[in-house]
Amino acid sequence: MAEAEEDRKPQSDEAHSAFAPVGGVDQATAPEEDHPSSEFTIPTGLRIPQLPEDKESSAFAPPPSYDAQHASAFTPPGGVPVVRLVKEAPWQDRMRTILRTPVAERPAPEPTQKHEEDEGRAVPRVLDLTLRIGELLLAGGEGAEDVEAAMFAVTHSYGLDRCEPNVTFTLIAISYQPSLVDDPVTASRTVRRRGTDYTRLSAVYRLVDDISSEEVDISLEEAYRRLAELRRNRHPYPGWALTAAAGLLAGSAAVLVGGDVLVFVAAALGAMLGDRLAWLCAGRGLPEFYQFVVAAMPPAAMGVAISLLDLPDVKASAVITGGLFALIPGRALVAGVQDGLTGYYITAAARLLEVGYLIVGIVCGVLMVLYLGVTLDAGLNPETSIHSSDRPWIQILASMSLSLAFAILLQQERSTVLLVTLNGGVAWIVFGALARTGGISPVAATAVAAGLVGLFGQLLSRYRFASALPYVTAAIGPLLPGSATYFGLLEIARNNLNPGLASLSKAAALALAIAIGVNLGGELSRLFLKAPRMAGGQKARRAAKRTRGF
Repeated sequence: MAEAEEDRKPQSDEAHSAFAPVGGVDQATAPEEDHPSSEFTIPTGLRIPQLPEDKESSAFAPPPSYDAQHASAFTPPGGVPVVRLVKEAPWQDRMRTILRTPVAERPAPEPTQKHEEDEGRAVPRVLDLTLRIGELLLAGGEGAEDVEAAMFAVTHSYGLDRCEPNVTFTLIAISYQPSLVDDPVTASRTVRRRGTDYTRLSAVYRLVDDISSEEVDISLEEAYRRLAELRRNRHPYPGWALTAAAGLLAGSAAVLVGGDVLVFVAAALGAMLGDRLAWLCAGRGLPEFYQFVVAAMPPAAMGVAISLLDLPDVKASAVITGGLFALIPGRALVAGVQDGLTGYYITAAARLLEVGYLIVGIVCGVLMVLYLGVTLDAGLNPETSIHSSDRPWIQILASMSLSLAFAILLQQERSTVLLVTLNGGVAWIVFGALARTGGISPVAATAVAAGLVGLFGQLLSRYRFASALPYVTAAIGPLLPGSATYFGLLEIARNNLNPGLASLSKAAALALAIAIGVNLGGELSRLFLKAPRMAGGQKARRAAKRTRGF
């Protein structure tokens, strides 16, 4: 009786099986057609069209049962767009195209450097070489996207396709996935010291260009040797030349805003004294913020001294403005805005924060001296406006001289100094024609002039297969908002906060116009300009490409 009750109890969930027969059916006596069928069995009533036996089908052809009207739209109607890499394009454009493509759709270009002796130990060495190259580029002021493009070029040239670089303001990392089942290999480096040396930056670009070229054979050992030579190279200009260039830059900027010979000399002396004091502070290990505070004080003190002497027809504000031109961090500003426009927001925020700290240092140094001058009744008045002097030929020469001095301060190659000087003169001519003759807003005129600077800089860099920074940064020197910055600080020192903040806002708008114009000019050049070609269809290359040296 108890056994019969146990048989009538329902079984628990654990006792059920997905393949158990239906209750009440005896497997031994049930007919064969009543047995449960497999889940892969074709249901009754489903018709499958048969293909002709003599017709070959393709793996990429849609199945015969496919109906486009009732199909789910998992992909666009025209299919996923295929990324095409033009081999004739510069490696910067090809790698930038890969960067801006989703990871799942990135093509795998053919490696250009194939060395059998490096197999087995190439992965960690290639990653280390890539990080060292990226470190030099980022420390030299290159934008985050261009640094990642160079890292992509190195890894793809040595056959590492599944690499993902990551560049921030101080950290460079790269990850390599050998396959879907292997563990990734990740390495990183920290950029702690930054220095402005565009000669070294151009040399690094030549090294990356040679590595990514099919005509030049560079093994890992050869690449390491050239990279070590780059790090050991001395700066192209001595210290006294840099100090003289700082004075020439300040004097030219003073003439640009209406100064005469005496103003030129005073501004140059103030800037050179500030440069030497900044070098002294740097040698003592003081942070860069305090270096800018100290460097901004001598030009302001020179302007206050001229105001106290009450010399006729001498514009003290032009002296202080010239000193500010030599200190405004235009290079970091352009790089920061460029990173923001290309989607690297963390790096852009860090760069712009650095620019903010440096500008605050300049403000502190100038304001301390201006407060002293106002207390002594130095007669500091905003007697000039931005670019108010009507001396076009003198201003053109002053703008070219300013670009020349800026190029020397940036440690550019001597072969690029003349080109960037001419580019700076063109920028000032365009600005003067639009702002003074055409009556356009100074902000809009500055953006257009900066756009032409970026366009010409990209064109020159493409023909020389180098970075665009040496051809752009120094050329925007005449467009920097030195006068607006000075007048804003002067009004704040005189307790006129509203005019002072308005002038500083105008300076910020001019700075953003410069950065956006430079970036837009570069993007337009990449869209519409092709790589230079020689007769016969071959891409033009430098003469140094025939050897392994520079």
